[in-house]
Amino acid sequence: MSKPENNVRQDVCGSTSRQNTEAYVQILGTGMDTQETSPSVLLFFNNERFIFNAGELVLYLLVHRQQGLQRFCAEHKIKLSQVDHICLTRVCSETAGGLPVPKNQISQEIILLMIQGVSGLLLTLAGIKNGSPESTEHVDIWGPPNLDLLVNAMKNFVPHATMVKAHIIPRSDNVMVHGNGAALASSLHAEELQAEGKFKAVSISAILLTPTDLLDGSHFSSNDTSIVYICNLHDIRGEFDPRKAKACGLKKGRKLGQLQNGISVKSDLLDIEVHPDDVIGPPIPGPIVLIVDCPTEPHAQELLSAQALNAYYSDSQSNSPETTKVVNCIIHLSPATVVSSPVYERWMRKFDSAQHIMARTTREHETTPILESSARIATRLHYLCPQLFPAPSLLSVQNDGVAAPNFKGSISKVCGISAENLLKFTLRPPRRLGLDRSSVQNQMTSSVFIKELLSEIPEIADAAKNMSTFWHKPKEDEAELFTRQDSEVMTGDPSLAGHAAPRCMKNVQRDDLEIVFLGTGSSIPSKYRNVSSIYFNLFSKGGLLLDCGEGTLAQLKRRYGINGADSAVRNLKCIWISHIHADHHAGLARILALRRDLLKGVPHEPMLVIGPEQVGEFLKDYKKLEDLDMLFLDCRSTTVAKWDDMEADSMNDESRDHTVLTSLSEDSSLLRCSKRMKPSTPVDDIKLLKRFKKVLSEAGLVRFISFPVVHCPEAFGIILESAERMNCGTVVPGWKVVYSGDTRPCSEVIEASLGATILIHEATFEDGLLEEAITRNHSTIKEAIEVGRSAGAYRIILTHFSQRYPKVPALDEVSIQRTCIAFDLMSVNLADLPVLPKLLPYLKLLFRTRELI
Repeated sequence: MSKPENNVRQDVCGSTSRQNTEAYVQILGTGMDTQETSPSVLLFFNNERFIFNAGELVLYLLVHRQQGLQRFCAEHKIKLSQVDHICLTRVCSETAGGLPVPKNQISQEIILLMIQGVSGLLLTLAGIKNGSPESTEHVDIWGPPNLDLLVNAMKNFVPHATMVKAHIIPRSDNVMVHGNGAALASSLHAEELQAEGKFKAVSISAILLTPTDLLDGSHFSSNDTSIVYICNLHDIRGEFDPRKAKACGLKKGRKLGQLQNGISVKSDLLDIEVHPDDVIGPPIPGPIVLIVDCPTEPHAQELLSAQALNAYYSDSQSNSPETTKVVNCIIHLSPATVVSSPVYERWMRKFDSAQHIMARTTREHETTPILESSARIATRLHYLCPQLFPAPSLLSVQNDGVAAPNFKGSISKVCGISAENLLKFTLRPPRRLGLDRSSVQNQMTSSVFIKELLSEIPEIADAAKNMSTFWHKPKEDEAELFTRQDSEVMTGDPSLAGHAAPRCMKNVQRDDLEIVFLGTGSSIPSKYRNVSSIYFNLFSKGGLLLDCGEGTLAQLKRRYGINGADSAVRNLKCIWISHIHADHHAGLARILALRRDLLKGVPHEPMLVIGPEQVGEFLKDYKKLEDLDMLFLDCRSTTVAKWDDMEADSMNDESRDHTVLTSLSEDSSLLRCSKRMKPSTPVDDIKLLKRFKKVLSEAGLVRFISFPVVHCPEAFGIILESAERMNCGTVVPGWKVVYSGDTRPCSEVIEASLGATILIHEATFEDGLLEEAITRNHSTIKEAIEVGRSAGAYRIILTHFSQRYPKVPALDEVSIQRTCIAFDLMSVNLADLPVLPKLLPYLKLLFRTRELI
């Protein structure tokens, strides 16, 4: 419980007492190394917190969900569970892409709900205050009229929707009605946000901006509305003057306290009534902050003409110095192209003394990692083994020429600065009003991280040299290995097959398959591990995504760079989702939206998304917000049995259609009859099947089979098999990779993994937590390894580790011969599988002094 001196108290006049010791606005993420994170803004008070817009900081910040916001907040100890309000400036994948979805998870109920303005949100996170579904506490979400579409979409997998209370900000009463019935606000008035028992230290009003040029016709969409938030802190009551109190005949005691609380009292010595104004100085006006999101220049024109802001303009002729409300800080979430426009600069000049913070502009040669702890681990892993851990792509971001507008003329006090991560503008106490860079990250580079590592573990240098020798073995050694394995007599025990390199490895090329682990943690993003996502790089044949947790896009950018990630997304063949939990799909909409934009104007087919039914329902509802240019196929339609059924139905349907068409000239009644004929498999599913088969062909796959696993309803694993290839006149079988998804050890996974080249298996819990693993329908590390051993998998890669256990697990000598521990951004090329288990002892050395994982 807060101490009384830290409480915010309001008197009857609405002023705040001086006990409100701290208040500030803070920038939570500006993209930086990935350019992916749309900035979020935290408005902090001792007893109340507001977040405006939360991108995927990947992507986890996060986390993110730019990665998103979650991961960023974990890195910098910002407690999302203390957030009371989420305020969205717009609702789309840019501004709601970091909203992770509430779901049952481990021992806690977690609501992932946040906000953002233009670069990546979808599902956001704030904790249910005490983890109880019966709790009466909730998170208030505020947004434009299409907010209900997002909330309805989330209801497909939000079990405790009562924990989220949505508030749709209505349009002004003064509206213009378009011919098609759409109502467009004219921004004459600001709508005050109200909720019982809330807004104790601040009044927040919202102005809706809808470009008036949309009046000309049919292009109006609810997504065209954005919001400007006006945050006006309550006034601070003036100083109590003891001399005036004495002159009014007041003695020390209870009456002095009543006066300070705004209550008039009777004088002790004089026959007069004493009012608060008689003994208390004038109030100190509360600071004012504007949070502005103008996605386009037409929105900026609407902003310039918004009469609701006239009272805040320094240059307004209608305002006297006594009535003008002084704006102290303006945070601009508008893109750089809009901020640099003449219309927007005209609007900015209307504020004489405000500090302008440009949260969406890029900074020249910016390479600061948004997630320092993650970057430190990635750099250390790269130093140890660059073959498996390529250098993080922290590419320089070139200045776009609009880091801050160039103000000319008489308004010399106006100053615009580019935002930095964790930059604060202090609002209380009054003596500290202004910018505060004390929390801003120091510039960290890979050389600094390596220097730290060599200081902590000097012998790591020799270890790195030893690791490099594994990739410089003579070709004769490889040939001898396969000759020896071919001559070995197999006993029939599949568990012994894991030591022999499978035939698909013979003369394998490095442009066949690379598996990139974009997220290896479970539940929610942490500062060390992102949530589940695996990218299959098929090189010239495109790529696949297996699961797509929050921050997936930002992780792709960290692995391949900005342009490389765009190329990977552009060339994706399909996305497969294992089950409905948010840590496996919260980054999906952001990926789909980027691909849509990258391929705009280019002939292409919609992205094929394969997942459980609930994911399809979410995407169907989400399409009401924005078109994601995708087709959905239920995982149940890709099981072995369903595939056989659909194949037969497809053939029968094609035969029937051919018969009908050839008979039309003989009897036109057959056409009417054919319209009433319904195949056992819907026509739409057959079209999806054909699209699916085309995807397989393009990706060089012969099997893409979903199979049920033991986790939650509609949870699946997947089998991927590549086509055979010719090598020196010999047929070489294709590789086989199995991904378990989230599951208990089960016969389905073992059967699917028989003879697998790689089994990627979840290992959420340590071996000592078997009971909890059983309760949560997850696997322990030992159980996951045993599944792979029983199936005779050549290599077992463990992933989906609990964020509560940051260390390298202990493995016995038998397990170590075929097992590897996955890390974020680890890139496993098919050609590197023989040396993969040799990594583990060196990992233990790397992390011996810190529990960094």
